[in-house]
Amino acid sequence: MHRITSATVADLFDIAATRRIEQAAAAALPAHTLMQRAGLAVARLAMVIAPHARTVWIACGPGNNGGDGFEAAAQLQHRGFMPIVTFVGDESRLPPDAKASLQRARDASVIFAQKPPAEYELAIDALLGIGSTRPPEGVMAEWLREMDAKGQPVLSVDVPSGLNADTGVLSGSTGTHADTARFCVTFLTLKPGLFTAHGRDAAGAVWFDDLGCGDTAEPPTAQLAGAPKAQARTHASHKGSYGDVAVIGGASGMAGAALLAGSAALHAGAGRVFVGLLDPSAAPVDTAQPELMLRDANALDLSGMTAVCGCGGGTDVRSVLPRVLATVASLVLDADALNAVATDSALQTQLASRARRGRPTVITPHPLEAARLLGCTAGDVQADRLAAARQLASRFGVVAVLKGSGTVIADDSGAPAVLNLTGNARLATAGTGDVLAGMIGAALAAQQPAFQAACEAVWRHGRIADSWPADAAPLTAGTLARRAPV
Repeated sequence: MHRITSATVADLFDIAATRRIEQAAAAALPAHTLMQRAGLAVARLAMVIAPHARTVWIACGPGNNGGDGFEAAAQLQHRGFMPIVTFVGDESRLPPDAKASLQRARDASVIFAQKPPAEYELAIDALLGIGSTRPPEGVMAEWLREMDAKGQPVLSVDVPSGLNADTGVLSGSTGTHADTARFCVTFLTLKPGLFTAHGRDAAGAVWFDDLGCGDTAEPPTAQLAGAPKAQARTHASHKGSYGDVAVIGGASGMAGAALLAGSAALHAGAGRVFVGLLDPSAAPVDTAQPELMLRDANALDLSGMTAVCGCGGGTDVRSVLPRVLATVASLVLDADALNAVATDSALQTQLASRARRGRPTVITPHPLEAARLLGCTAGDVQADRLAAARQLASRFGVVAVLKGSGTVIADDSGAPAVLNLTGNARLATAGTGDVLAGMIGAALAAQQPAFQAACEAVWRHGRIADSWPADAAPLTAGTLARRAPV
């Protein structure tokens, strides 16, 4: 068993694949083996989380997830803890393995109760597993609300109850209280829903145990990004070795967005950075960062450049987009450029044609911008973030970076999408998206493949926020840009 961190590289499997892996593993082992191993893993992690706990409340549901809870209760009882089990379901309808674990818990003299204990030091959610398609209701919902409100640590078995293991959508309002320390131990496979949408808040710290079953022949649904390798620079390199980035945006009153993107590209290692402003009245130089070469956007020679287009572009960016799409060698489209493409079929055709001409493009929408491009709602996008990112990549022939908790990166090659685990709510402030666009632009200018450039920039962008001291001043986009690593 090991903990999943932002540096973890791992395959993710959806519910259907997990079911097949589980069936194959169970067929190769004696009956009840997987549940015994799962219950032991739960008990071991419980002892790590709350080593001095006297009372552990284990809420067990009507299926095999509840069986894992019964098994964990027996293991904890044998180790000197006092587990108290509450069970919702019909004992006569329990699956055979769960029924066997229920008997093992009774044989170990585990206490069964009708309602949660008044005081406990750890709660274990073993109510619903990966097969649950309906939101918890009735007694289950009450128990989950109790766990969330009590303030004691909560350990979820396999997935938090009510969380869709494929999409990360959480049914109901439980599982996200900021003051509740949350943990999850997941078995056999890592599920994508644990790492995007509501999954990261609901699951908390995720631990993985393959239950001794090792590798699988199943193709992964997605992957975790993992930490990129350090990018060494040779002594004989020069500014031309790292390419030119042209940031195009900054309409009237919005020059700051373009300057943030330019600053990020500069600090992320671009050889030269031009900022093509759409506001003709803008100052001719940024005195705080004279390395940025300010230009009139319409006067820039874009041939051979990497462009970052849309940051603070307003409606003015629409007039330059045809030339940008036709000319630049590699391209990052963000913000207002995406909104312009979403409403113009000619621009959509131009965008899609870039892939056929071998010119890489990365788009960086947040959920609402993604919804405009796909002709749906932001709620539709958030309901299945992996599917939305794949659809964007396929429709436009791009690398799609769908921002949010558990940013999704997908391309149109058919390879698994990537989920990124860095980043936190410190990034929920104006300008941080412009910084990300600039960082991706710098990586493209240095001739990184588009998918790799996007994955590495997203990881580093989030890592800056993760490493920001908790007691420090808020992380502003300007500071974020200046910390963009090479």
